[in-house]
Amino acid sequence: KGKLERYHKTFRGAFLAELDERHITSLEDLNARLWAWVEQVYHRSEHAGLAGLTPLARYQRDLVHVRQLGPRAAQLDALFHHRIQRFVRKDGTVSYQGQRFEVPYELSGKTVHLVVEPHAQRVVGVEDDEGRSLGEATPLDPIGNAHRTRRKAGAPDAQPAPRSGPNLVEIALRRHHGDNTQE
Repeated sequence: KGKLERYHKTFRGAFLAELDERHITSLEDLNARLWAWVEQVYHRSEHAGLAGLTPLARYQRDLVHVRQLGPRAAQLDALFHHRIQRFVRKDGTVSYQGQRFEVPYELSGKTVHLVVEPHAQRVVGVEDDEGRSLGEATPLDPIGNAHRTRRKAGAPDAQPAPRSGPNLVEIALRRHHGDNTQE
């Protein structure tokens, strides 16, 4: 924390104090001046906190210890997601901050981890204890959830019983196309 406070003190005293606002016409102009100051002045001046080294020299000295993220770079945002433990209700829902979310029904009765993007406070998925994705978590649609077909994993797929009587959809299709022969 002290290092950042020292940077801000230097920033205010050396950059902002020297900044001539008459030359700034846009945010891009301000950013160009800031980056020029950081690269040409701040990184090249000796710092007492770095034993007289410049920040650039200190960074270059430790460059051999810097590791690249490689393919993990694409997953960087996910590393910072929060994981919040929740119990899945019998109807396949969980709650988070007063809002209910639907998760795969097969998770009913289990404890899962909701994956939350912390800045937007947005639920993005569901994981198990090992961090494996178990599916999505979507805002609850109460009407759709009430009519949802529920089947636990491993349960035999029950085929619906064949309908007896007329199939109204087929009758409507035939009437629409003028084929009334099979009513």
